[in-house]
Amino acid sequence: MDEVKKIVADIKKGNIKPIYLLMGEEPYYIDAISNYIEKNVLAEEEKGFNQMVLYGRDITVDDIVNHAKRYPMMAERQVIIVKEAQDLSRTIEKLVSYTDQPQPTTVLVLNYKYKKIDKRKAIYKSIKKSGVVFESKKLYENQVAEWIRRVLASQKYTISPKAAQMLVEFLGTDLSKINNELEKLKIVLPEGTQISAAHIEENIGISKDYNNFELRKAIGERNTAKAFKIINYFADNPKDNPMVITVSSLFNFFSQLLHFHGLHDKSPRNVASALKINPYFVNEYISAARNFPMKKVSQVVASLREFDVKGKGVNSNSVPHGDLLKELLVHIFN
Repeated sequence: MDEVKKIVADIKKGNIKPIYLLMGEEPYYIDAISNYIEKNVLAEEEKGFNQMVLYGRDITVDDIVNHAKRYPMMAERQVIIVKEAQDLSRTIEKLVSYTDQPQPTTVLVLNYKYKKIDKRKAIYKSIKKSGVVFESKKLYENQVAEWIRRVLASQKYTISPKAAQMLVEFLGTDLSKINNELEKLKIVLPEGTQISAAHIEENIGISKDYNNFELRKAIGERNTAKAFKIINYFADNPKDNPMVITVSSLFNFFSQLLHFHGLHDKSPRNVASALKINPYFVNEYISAARNFPMKKVSQVVASLREFDVKGKGVNSNSVPHGDLLKELLVHIFN
């Protein structure tokens, strides 16, 4: 996020480079930078003749070079944006002849999504020398809640740890999808609001009481009644609560619990740092560790591996996922 802010700040100051290679597995930031350039580098009256959006699947590298070498009309510069540039991966190296000596009045933006150009390639080195290379890396799941907090803080909102975790549990690590839901919340909630679990439930449709986060908490507390109540809800609503997500969530939880048992320093601060979790959730791990000794945690992890396979249809083709989850809970609690 800080690197994105620096790129945008440089553009605002007029420090605009002739080439921007935006690449990597996470498309959110690629789109954010590209959209900013598209909206802000040229004045509205200049865009008609001097701004062009191309798509990698429809053009060749020679087409890009021909457009990029054109001079702007009644403007200081022109902007050429190539979306889905990864579709040109087999021939992108031919662009070196242009990137070695780019047209100073052209701003060429290459959106190279879901993959990256080898840093040893001549094209990478050439663009690095004459322009900007930005690699958009996929966030790990344990980083997404903090990303949500920072995005909202920059827009004068806060969010409770539980609400942020609900979004991560339901939407995964897809930042574009999460951002879309945050935009919906901002429409109905005034600036300065702390977004709560109730707000998430009311406006996005994620249950604050029946979700994987609450299931993990109930299991950690050995609250069998609550855990089975949540699983019954999952069984009645399988499309919104796929088994593969539930098993993955529980596997991560018990893997972290295994790590917790191996820590010499179990102070809240060290636990949060070692497990890479929000300090708000540390007490849940301390409580779960009392209820699940290390030997039992190892057994649960083995059971989760077994039920992950069953959930994918191996030796259990006709068993409903809801029934498999109930059976899994029996293994966890016994």
